[in-house]
Amino acid sequence: LVVDGANVVGSQPTGWWKDRAGAAATLHGRLVAAVRDGSLQQPVVLVLEGRARPGVSEGMVDGVRVVHAPGEGDDTLVEAATRSPEPVTVVTADRGLADRVRQVGGQVVGPRWLLDRLPP
Repeated sequence: LVVDGANVVGSQPTGWWKDRAGAAATLHGRLVAAVRDGSLQQPVVLVLEGRARPGVSEGMVDGVRVVHAPGEGDDTLVEAATRSPEPVTVVTADRGLADRVRQVGGQVVGPRWLLDRLPP
């Protein structure tokens, strides 16, 4: 599972735009909790870009790997889908990104699919 952090965070009007790093940290914590309780299978890759990056350091924590996109998050997400030896599911509502992921053999689900599986 590869998560478009910006797209998932931006799918809910929680005030995330005031603290992108904090919103990224909250999403990361919820992903880790979901992996721990078995709601999500590991590995989960969370891709962060821009001002969200300082919210969570790169690396692996309890089955959730954080990747900082050096530029466009979409490029990093497609790269992750391309590099995986197994079929990848990408979480995003971005239509252009979804098309790119499908072109490399990945599957796409929307943010609601993920959010329904995360603890509050």
